[in-house]
Amino acid sequence: MGGRVDPYRNFNFRVEIDGITVASFSEVSGISSDTEVIEYRNGDTGEVQLLPGQTHFGPVTLSRGVTNNMELWNWRQDIVDGKLDRKNLSIILLDTKHTEVARWNLMNAWPSKISLGDLNAGSNEVLLESLVLVHEGMVRVV
Repeated sequence: MGGRVDPYRNFNFRVEIDGITVASFSEVSGISSDTEVIEYRNGDTGEVQLLPGQTHFGPVTLSRGVTNNMELWNWRQDIVDGKLDRKNLSIILLDTKHTEVARWNLMNAWPSKISLGDLNAGSNEVLLESLVLVHEGMVRVV
């Protein structure tokens, strides 16, 4: 029997867009896929079979502190201006030595929404922006 394998922690990661690390993000959420279930009943036996239907990939949200880097805002503005600019995205999980231990590749992603966190004169927190990406497929390669 093999030795104990501890699960990975969720705090060391990076995001690459078209193979380039564009920005540091404080959070990535929404990585998911689900497949519709089709119930099929055979007329002569009455047994119900469950078959896989269409697979859907959930939108992924990237959050980071606001800086003077405009790349994500410009990408979103291209979409607003009618210029569909799909990009491939990798979400890379790192261990405590910053070695890659897992990678999820998202294909043909584009930003469907960008939002700015609340401005509050009584706060001392980092201002965050969030970018919501839709995509056409996802695979885990490591």
